[in-house]
Amino acid sequence: MQKQCKCGSAMNIKLRTVIYQNKVEIENVPVFSCESCQRSEVFAEVKPELTGIIGKLGSLPEKQQLSFHEISEIAHLMKKVTEKQYAADPVEKIVEDRINELLDLLLLAQSLHDETWQADIQKRLGQIAKHSLSVNDLA
Repeated sequence: MQKQCKCGSAMNIKLRTVIYQNKVEIENVPVFSCESCQRSEVFAEVKPELTGIIGKLGSLPEKQQLSFHEISEIAHLMKKVTEKQYAADPVEKIVEDRINELLDLLLLAQSLHDETWQADIQKRLGQIAKHSLSVNDLA
């Protein structure tokens, strides 16, 4: 996945660690990076989630590490498609398997009457549906 940088070169997307206040490391954040001018830009589709996390941390956070792929389904899927064990799998299959996994978890959460868990799973499914991920989005 690429986009054009302001300098005219291509920016490639990578999962990077974003550091907030020199104390919080947020791992696996999708970021566009330009090799020519070193410009970096958080993938627009995950920016609201990232700013939400940063907002919750406040201005004086404790030293910690967070895994963004555990919060963002987009980051989760990007991480998964880059793992060696899934290298031979088509992106569509990885996305379909994740949707099925989330639907199974939703059924379990519903049977347990766990509304918080249900809401989290529905949010995750919504993230996937909202962005209609395809091979071109994650490859």
